[in-house]
Amino acid sequence: MQIRNASIAAVLLCTAASPAWTAPPSPKAQACSPGNVLCVELTTDNDGRPSYAVHREGREVIAPSHLGMLFTDVPKFERNLAIAAQTRDSFDQTWEQPWGERREIRNHYNQLTVTLRERTGRKRDFDVVFRLHDDGIGFRYVFRSQPGLERLNIAEELTEFTLAEDATAWWIPAFEWNREEYLYHTTSLQQVGDAQTPITLRTGDGLHVSIHEAALVDYSGMNLTRVEGRKLKAALTPGSGTAAKVSVATPFATPWRTLQVATRAGDLVESSLILNLNEPNRLGDVSWVKPMKYVGVWWEMHMDLKTWGTGARHGATDANVRRHIDFAAEHGFGGVLVEGWNRGWDGDWFGNGEEFSFTESAGDFDLAALSGYARGKGVALIGHHETSGHAAHYESQLDAAFDLYRRVGVPAVKTGYVADAGQAKVRDADGGIVYAWHEGQAMANHHLKVVTEAAKRRISVNPHEPVKDTGLRRTYPNWVTREGARGMEFSAWGQPGNPPEHEANLVFTRLLAGPMDYTPGIFGMRTRSSGGIETTWAKQLALYVVIHSPLQMAADLLENYEKNPGPFQFIKDVPVDWETTRVLNGEIGDYVTIARRERGGDDWYLGSLTDEHARSFEVALSFLDEGRRYTAQVYRDGDDADYRGNREDIVIEQREVTGADTLTLRLAPGGGQAIRFVAH
Repeated sequence: MQIRNASIAAVLLCTAASPAWTAPPSPKAQACSPGNVLCVELTTDNDGRPSYAVHREGREVIAPSHLGMLFTDVPKFERNLAIAAQTRDSFDQTWEQPWGERREIRNHYNQLTVTLRERTGRKRDFDVVFRLHDDGIGFRYVFRSQPGLERLNIAEELTEFTLAEDATAWWIPAFEWNREEYLYHTTSLQQVGDAQTPITLRTGDGLHVSIHEAALVDYSGMNLTRVEGRKLKAALTPGSGTAAKVSVATPFATPWRTLQVATRAGDLVESSLILNLNEPNRLGDVSWVKPMKYVGVWWEMHMDLKTWGTGARHGATDANVRRHIDFAAEHGFGGVLVEGWNRGWDGDWFGNGEEFSFTESAGDFDLAALSGYARGKGVALIGHHETSGHAAHYESQLDAAFDLYRRVGVPAVKTGYVADAGQAKVRDADGGIVYAWHEGQAMANHHLKVVTEAAKRRISVNPHEPVKDTGLRRTYPNWVTREGARGMEFSAWGQPGNPPEHEANLVFTRLLAGPMDYTPGIFGMRTRSSGGIETTWAKQLALYVVIHSPLQMAADLLENYEKNPGPFQFIKDVPVDWETTRVLNGEIGDYVTIARRERGGDDWYLGSLTDEHARSFEVALSFLDEGRRYTAQVYRDGDDADYRGNREDIVIEQREVTGADTLTLRLAPGGGQAIRFVAH
């Protein structure tokens, strides 16, 4: 970690040399962000109930909202509390991501720590810590070990988020069977039910607020329930086999509850709040974490052309995988994902994850030989561990499975937890198998165990049906991406697929949490779904820029790429690791345009996409380096392109541009545009 300039270094030295300032007891505590953009005030009422409120440049964003904690075995923290002390501190540092949407991130905040103590009785206490950045606020509960609080058995958080104004909300339901894989609702705030986070809200005059969490460690994921009016209340994911949703020893700090606040939708995307609230890299040298594009034995199963199970149509055969390796080597892809390679896919794998072996190959697949063959061509196999949600069974083989991958040279693994919500399987304290939720405490701990054990073998992890992303990729950089939303496969199946607005929703909701393995790049528009792929070819290309993932798949059948070398060229060219990112325009669920500069290079890439409505707008190229000329390689919707027909209508052209120019982007219904700016 390096200090980037003298002024930042001076702030750090000043902070380190000066003790934090502690205020005397008071009925209120206040602090503001470094630029006085966001301010928080914590107060207690006559009953001793603490609440906080948030203002942005004098405007109330979060009206007074209660704080507290409900336990299963001791009295709750909700009433009879007083502010016993408050401490303020500041921090300013620029740190470097080993990979990501931008190389350098500034972490500049003011911190307020408020000690709340019971006025009578045992005089137990706890802290509420606020970190105030100009782009958002994080706050968490911190518990010391003290008589009666040696262990926390948490029934529920009493944290509230009361919006000061009516707002439109974009959200997906919580506590439903299909985990995070739902289309986004667009409703008024007062129509929200049980919602997962991130939830994104926009007031009538365009103030944007995203509520989420950061650093989910040894705790249950937070959902939100609207209880009345504009009030949302924390609803922790249930525990497993116990009344407590969380059980931890003290001292302990909860995850951060986060509020990103912006006047422009794109500023939510450019915010680094979630990452900044996580701890720095714990793994040391992570040069072995390699962002890459990959192809795989995958889409053909979703199209019902091949099967995961063995038999005449088995996908993971030596011959089929060699074909994919040869294709990857020829076209410059770094990896080949292989699903269905191992024993356990035959029979009812969804209902019985105990049949999976993570070390034994199917009879027509030679892991060591294929990995060696790939390595000889400069390609790596990407492993696959489907668990059917049986985390306990997977953990029993985890060491052996990762040792095998390390031995044969598999540097990354896609894990899977296909099971209905609430039907994951974990071990309880007595060693028995109990059912758990995908985002409960047990599964949050399981995912972190997988990531840390993989790191010991220099293996990166890409979980599907995962625990939500809360920025832990900063602390564990081998946690490179994940699913956690409706991916492209929904458009392959025999049901309505993802509608044209879906990706424009994801950018301002799910993707605020972190990278997503969305698996774009489909050219075969006719699928098992009655609607097919409801995008144009140009939009499929734009997704490589718009949806950030350091593992980025070219998901279609190889023959569809071989038949269409023109548009395929953009997929071959586009990077997956970025120096910087700019959101040029966008509105939630409608459209978005994002420009990114490749890491370690001078070329820029632009992706723009829309919902079901055709759009035309001008984009200034001022993000390009001043004084340089670029060749803009444009992949745009043709004049007759439309997601309902003529999806393949694409125009590929080029022109010379500079940063002083403006381009007019015309997007077809369900369409998009992708541009590579090649620097001269």
